[in-house]
Parts: sequence; C-alpha cells; structure tokens
Amino acid sequence: MAQSSESKPVLAVDLGGTKIVTALITPQGEILSREYSPTLAEEGVEPVIKRILTTAAALVKDADLPYSSLSAIAIAVAGAIDTEKGVVTASPNLPGWHNISLKDEIQISTGVATFVINDATAAALGEHRFGAGRGVNDLIYLTVSTGIGGGIIIDGKLYSGSSGSAGELGHMTIDLNGPRCACGNVGCLEMLASGKAVAREAQRLIAQGAKTAILEIAEGDAQFVTAQTVAAAAHKGDAVALSIINKAATYLGVGLVNLVNIFNPEMIIVGGGMGKMGEMLLKPARKVVSERAFQFPAGVVRIVSSELGDNSGVLGAVAFVADSDRPL
Repeated sequence: MAQSSESKPVLAVDLGGTKIVTALITPQGEILSREYSPTLAEEGVEPVIKRILTTAAALVKDADLPYSSLSAIAIAVAGAIDTEKGVVTASPNLPGWHNISLKDEIQISTGVATFVINDATAAALGEHRFGAGRGVNDLIYLTVSTGIGGGIIIDGKLYSGSSGSAGELGHMTIDLNGPRCACGNVGCLEMLASGKAVAREAQRLIAQGAKTAILEIAEGDAQFVTAQTVAAAAHKGDAVALSIINKAATYLGVGLVNLVNIFNPEMIIVGGGMGKMGEMLLKPARKVVSERAFQFPAGVVRIVSSELGDNSGVLGAVAFVADSDRPL
C-alpha cells in the first residue's frame, strides 16, 4: 500500500555557514536518520549544492527509500529567502549566494517538491512545534552562531512579513560606529555578539599580548581561535575568555531589550553554537534586559536555551512543510 503524504518522511536540510545537517524526519518530528557535513562555503555555490545533493542521495539510499517515497524536501538556509519562489536572495555567511534558485535546482535534480526557508525562521518553527516553545503563543527564536538570525511567532503563527523575509534580527543596528557587517551595514548585532565576533575579539586581544589559555587551546595558532575555544577557556576560569563572552553577552542583551520592548514576547529562545554556552551567555544578557527593558514586558518574558539544539532547523523545516498550503 502506498504511503499517504501525511505519513511520508521529509528530507530536511539545514544549510549553515559552517555545516550542513541533513535528516530524514517523519511529519510527527521523529528523526529517522541524520548526517553532518562541512559546508565549505568558500568553494562557491555549485559545490555546496552538489554536496547537499550527494548527502541527500546517500541518506535516502541508506534508508532504502526512493525519492518518490518522500513527501518533500525542505531546506533551511542561512540568509534572506524569497520563500514563495524558493530563492536565496542574499546570505552574508554563504559567499556568492545572491539570487540563487535553490528550490528549482534541488527539485529538478530530485523530482521531489522542494521548500526553502530561512534557517532561523525554521528553528523558531521547530522550537514552537517540538521544543522549548510548545504551547507558547508569542515567542522569538534567536540563533547565535557563526552569524545571528531569528524567527518570530505571533499568536501561534509564524510571522513572515510582507515579502517573507521578516526575522533578520541579527542585523538590527546596535552600534552606529561599530564594525562593518557582511550585509553592508555597520554595527549589526551579528558583528558584536556572534561566534565570529567572539573569535575576532579573542584574536585581537591575543595580538595585543593578552595572557590567556585561549591560544593554548587553539594549539598555539591564533587563526584557529573560535568561539568554541574561547568558551573552553572560559569554562576553565580564564579571565580574558570570560571577559570576551561577557562583552558579547552584553551586546546580545541590548538586542534582547529591543525585542522585548517591540514584541512583548512570552518567551525568547536562544540557540545556535553560542547558545550552547547556556547560562554563561544568558545570565549577563538577562541582566541587561532587567536593567534596560520596560519593566512590565521584562518581567513577563522568559529567556531560555534551545531545547532542540542542532535539530531545531531541520525539525522546523518539517513543520514549514506541514503548515504550507501549497500542494506537495
């Protein structure tokens, strides 16, 4: 007996600046299988698309499922997305990705109906449907990773804006005189509180001669310093590392103040690689919110860590397919 579209799995892809997560997932959110691969975004658009197709084909083959047994392919991408057309219009963390018709490329290659959504927006859907935001009507998801993105749920529904590109929360201006962002603006939250920002600040301080365990953890080479190495040093009590994270958390808190005052959400969920720092990042950020946001909305909002972790994007992509009124 043929499977109904309600029971067929979705092949979900989370395409980020540093890694690609590919998974086979049931409509109910059960992950059947999953693979990680490096994005290697510097190689260009076509090699990344080929990598997605190769990983997807291997995952389907290993599960002994032909493409025809899938209900859809859903791809969550770091960048500004035209969701109706499935076009990646721009992506600061994916060089060369300007007006790339990803939906058409994947759909033509596989013969499977394909959906494309912003990765942080997908993660918001995932946390709302399957994670920390279950039962919460008004929430904001913020992914703090290589870059910073977001997704907004209002009255239980995804808020996409007039052109489907709402939620670029990492590109709110925090410092008019701040560093220039890959998006072309200056002083974006992403440039001050992301994993890239933490690594850049650590490298700057090391170049100035700061005494820190960060360099030792990076095997003596400053070019290998990442947010992860800074976090590892901070967990060991390294003063320089702790100050770097506290600085990023303070900037993050300023961004959260804006979100609290504008949206008055019940919950803000922080995910992504930096989000894995947990209270080390969230405690100082919450302090800024309590000091700077309007008192009543600041007292209502819960600022919590992601429950789904690296799976929020792929699970959200599945939720996006389920919520779509377009035919599969």
